[in-house]
Amino acid sequence: MADAEKYSSDSGSHREEIFERPKGLKGLYAHPVTQVAMLGFVCFMGPGLFNALNGLGGGGQLDTQTSANANVALYSTFAVMAFFAGTVNNMIGPRYTLFMGSMGYSLYVGSYLALNIHPHAGAFVIAAGAILGICAGLLWTAQGSMMLAYPTEQQKGRFIGIFWSIFNLGGVVGASVSLGTNYHSEAGAVGNSTYIAFLVLTAIGVTIPLLMVNPNEMIRVDGTKVATPRHPSWKTELLGLYVTLRTDPMILLLFPMFFASNWFYTWQFNDYNAGLFNIRARALNNLVYWIAQVIGSVAIGLLLDQPRLTRRVRAFAGWTVLFLMVFLVHIWAYFYQKDYTRTDGHVLVDIYDKGYAGYILCYVFMGILDAMWQTTSYWLMGAMSNDAAKLAHFAGFYKSLQSAGAAGAWRADAVKIPYMNIFISEWVLLVAGLVFALPMMHLRVKNQTTLEEEALARMDDTGRIAPVEEVKASA
Repeated sequence: MADAEKYSSDSGSHREEIFERPKGLKGLYAHPVTQVAMLGFVCFMGPGLFNALNGLGGGGQLDTQTSANANVALYSTFAVMAFFAGTVNNMIGPRYTLFMGSMGYSLYVGSYLALNIHPHAGAFVIAAGAILGICAGLLWTAQGSMMLAYPTEQQKGRFIGIFWSIFNLGGVVGASVSLGTNYHSEAGAVGNSTYIAFLVLTAIGVTIPLLMVNPNEMIRVDGTKVATPRHPSWKTELLGLYVTLRTDPMILLLFPMFFASNWFYTWQFNDYNAGLFNIRARALNNLVYWIAQVIGSVAIGLLLDQPRLTRRVRAFAGWTVLFLMVFLVHIWAYFYQKDYTRTDGHVLVDIYDKGYAGYILCYVFMGILDAMWQTTSYWLMGAMSNDAAKLAHFAGFYKSLQSAGAAGAWRADAVKIPYMNIFISEWVLLVAGLVFALPMMHLRVKNQTTLEEEALARMDDTGRIAPVEEVKASA
C-alpha cells in the first residue's frame, strides 16, 4: 500500500497507512460528504426545527416568560451535560450518542402543543426544556466530533458549511411552515397545526442516526482512516478530558468566544423579533433569518478553505470578517433598539408597515453573523486537532460554555432586564470573544497539525501518553 503524510514536524514525519475507499453505491453512501449531509439532516429535524420555533420569539407564544424559563432550564442542563458529553461519546460511539441526543426535541415541541391546549402546562414546558438540555449536550458533542473528524485538513471549512447549510434548512422549512399557517393571522401566538407539523418532523429525525455508517468504517477522501475513540473505561475517558485541557490549554482562550456564541439569540428572538413584531411579521423574519444562515455559513466556509491562502492567513481573515460584521450589525440594530423598551406599550410592527424592509434586512444580517460566528468557532477547533476523541472534548467544551452563556441571557430576559441592557451585553461579549481568540490564533493555529499536538491520540488505554519518537518508530 502507498503511504501518505498526515503529521509532520521539524524533526520528521509520521506516515499513516492509506486505505482503499469502497466503490459504487456503497462508496457513495460511505463518502464523508454523504455522512456529513446525513448528520446535517439529523440536526435539520431536531435543532433546526427547535431554532425555527425559538426564532419566533417565546416559542411562538404571546407571553415569552414561559419560553425564557424553559430555555434557562434547557441551557443549564445543556451546559453541565455538554462538558462531560465527550466522555460519553468516546465510550458508546458518536452514532449512538447522536441517536440518544435526537430524542429530546419531540418532547420539547410537544410541550408547547400541550401549553396551547392547557394554558397551565408551563411547568411541563420547563421540565421538557431541562430534559432537552441533556439530550442536546449529547447530540451536539457527537455532531462536532464527526463533522470535524471526517474531512481532510483542507476541507474542514467546506464540510462545516455543508453541515450548517443543511442544518439551517431545518430552520427555513420550520419557518416556512409557521409562515404558511400564520400568514393571515395578526394574533400574537401560533396555532396547534404549527406545533403538530414540527412534532412529526422531529420524530422522523430520531431514525436517521441509526442509518448512518459506523464511524469506525469511515475513510476520508485522501484514503486516511478516521481515528475513532478507543478508550475502554470511564476512568481513562475522564483522564482524557483532563489531558485535553492540560496539553492544549490554548483552548481556554476560545472559551469567551464559545460563551458569547448563543448569548445573542435571546435579544434577537425575544427582544427584537417578539418584542417588535406581530406573529405574521415574526414568522417572515424567522424565515429570512434561517435562509441568511445558509448564506453566511457557505460564504465564511469558502473563505476559511481558500486554497490560495495559508491556514494562518485564513484564520485571521475569518477573524477580520467577524469583527466587521459584529460592528455593522450592532450599530445598525442600535438605531432600532433605542426607540422602544420592554414597558412602553409600543404598537407591534406588521409586514405592510412603513419601514419594515429595514427591520427585516437588519435581521438578515443578524442571521449571517450567527452562521459566520458558529462556523469560524468550529473551524478554529478543527485547526487545533484531527483526532476524533480530542475533537469530541473540544465540541463538548464549546457547547457547554455556549449553553452557560445562553442560560444567563435567557434568565436575564425572564426577569425582564431592559432590552437595551441585554443588547449592549451581547455586543460587549462578542467583541471580548474575538479579542481573547487573537492570541490563541497567533500561537496555536499552524499551517498543518503536528503529531506533537495530538497528545490524546498518543494516549493508550492505561492513560500513558507515548513520546512522539516512540509513535514514529512504531509507524
